[in-house]
Amino acid sequence: MTPIPAPSPNFDVRKSPPDMIVLHYTGMQTGEAALARLRDPEAKVSSHYVVEEDGRVFTLVAEERRAWHAGVSSWKGERDINGRSVGIEIVNPGHEFGYRPFPEAQIAAVIDLVAEIRTRWTIEDGAIVGHSDVAPDRKQDPGELFPWKRLAQAGHGLWVEPAAAPGQPIGEGEEGAAVFALQAGFTRLGFDCAPSGTFDPHTTAVVTAFQRHWRPEKVDGIADGETRARLIGLLRLGT
Repeated sequence: MTPIPAPSPNFDVRKSPPDMIVLHYTGMQTGEAALARLRDPEAKVSSHYVVEEDGRVFTLVAEERRAWHAGVSSWKGERDINGRSVGIEIVNPGHEFGYRPFPEAQIAAVIDLVAEIRTRWTIEDGAIVGHSDVAPDRKQDPGELFPWKRLAQAGHGLWVEPAAAPGQPIGEGEEGAAVFALQAGFTRLGFDCAPSGTFDPHTTAVVTAFQRHWRPEKVDGIADGETRARLIGLLRLGT
């Protein structure tokens, strides 16, 4: 893979080596428009890489530098996600402009790129996440159409396939020990979801983000039995 240089001025200095990869979609009508915005000094946004639908990879910011892609975000208690991550923008119009499946050439390029990045830095599988994971109240990307399972099968990221998991669903407005345990589990996985015992709107956003990543067949913000089983399965992987 030979990335195409497309330098962005939007970066600053890292304070430590990256130990995360954050995947995004561009959420703009064209890849050209996304590249222009990510290179615009007035926009004050950037990423390390952009992957086009045809598989071309553009490099905007050196991995040794801190790109500005995550915004207000959190994972495993850390809030400077830009400072600890490599950001990959994947060209896709997103939910606003006509969300669609990611082409084969694009996904193959993303997998290869993630593999290359991991040869240079120590990045655990549990630290390969989506923008919606680190900012569930604000973001939906890369969304439920991104093939997280395939990425994990290629050796990058976490995935589980639990057995059938009956159980009463838990949703917004409910309170009690089950909600507390659910929130504690999400916190252990990495989400900013301090246990309170009350299933509030933020918890709904966290459940929705979790489902986009780990249960894409059902994205409704309700923690049914299978959603909870997938969370337990991921925690058992030692995250």
